[in-house]
Amino acid sequence: MSVFADLVAHLADLLQPLFHASATAVAIVLFTALVRLLVHPLSRAAARGQRARIALQPQIAELRRKHAKNPEKLQKAMLELHAKEKVSPLSGCLPSLCQLPAFFLLYHLFSNTTIGGESNALLTHKLFAAPLGDRWHDALGDGGVLGPQGLVYVGLFVIVACVAAFNFRRTKRMMAAGTAGMPTVTDEQLPGMAASMGAVSKFMPFMSFFTLVSVAVVPLAAALYVVTSTTWSAVERAALYPLPSAGTAPGTSAAPATP
Repeated sequence: MSVFADLVAHLADLLQPLFHASATAVAIVLFTALVRLLVHPLSRAAARGQRARIALQPQIAELRRKHAKNPEKLQKAMLELHAKEKVSPLSGCLPSLCQLPAFFLLYHLFSNTTIGGESNALLTHKLFAAPLGDRWHDALGDGGVLGPQGLVYVGLFVIVACVAAFNFRRTKRMMAAGTAGMPTVTDEQLPGMAASMGAVSKFMPFMSFFTLVSVAVVPLAAALYVVTSTTWSAVERAALYPLPSAGTAPGTSAAPATP
């Protein structure tokens, strides 16, 4: 972790003449953008994978019809189909998984009071009036919601709420366009799956708003990572997964943009 701390500190030193006391906060934002840029090829691959999975839906529907009474054969046939077409059902998870180490390093860096047996000087750095090692409850105890520290979090909450609202509208529109085009799975074919998918579909658009909870409970430095990464994701998905055009037929969904 000391190597990671040195990297953040060195980047902050380079930015200090421009951003002064907030240089470390800006360094975290730039570091997050760099991580997302490095992961972007995986996001593009995930978009290609989703386009391929959409193309396989008619064959998957046929397999479900053929093996409706034998879930084991259905699972095996679907795995064989994905392998034959070189489509990974898990490709969409890779971008998120690859970001986790960077987030946890940042979280631990600004949660520990010492690094290598020495005092963690990074905890004294701030974003405006708010220390990067503090959490929202610390800001509430030092001036309240509208205090100098509280206003920093208000700004972050506003950004997250705007991004979440943007994601909410896009998710609702994409689900409305794509639901009718998905293969039908009845209770007789796969018991319980239809009801479960319906519950997930209703819940999914609201998931973006849970980022507000993350920003409130993690150290401010980690919150900056979350806010920057969430905003990047919203822009990235808007580019890679365009909404259906006005002329798109009902029950169909737009394919991801060609990377």
